Amino acid sequence: MSQQKVKIKKGDMVIVISGKDRDKKGKVLAVFPQDNRVLVEGVNVVKRHTKASMTVPDGGIIEHEAPVRVCNVAIVDPKTGGPTRVGYRFLADGSKVRFAKKSGEVLDK
Repeated sequence: MSQQKVKIKKGDMVIVISGKDRDKKGKVLAVFPQDNRVLVEGVNVVKRHTKASMTVPDGGIIEHEAPVRVCNVAIVDPKTGGPTRVGYRFLADGSKVRFAKKSGEVLDK
């Protein structure tokens, strides 16, 4: 698997476009560009059976999110709320920003 440039950043709102969690929206918690994966809040929730320890005193079944492939998520367009691709452009002051290709809205704050 070759490493690609990941245009999704931590804190972005994304929508899942394929898989068991299709059409779910969530905030990106972490990005793993070396693996082409992102961790999305409330998406791809897995269960882990854990023993009791100092960090988890009760033990039991714990649910947490697992990373999903970047190709299975898309940025949420701020204007329409649907999936969109990301482009780059330079503003008049010379700063480089990301924008939604569907609506033209700037994604960076």
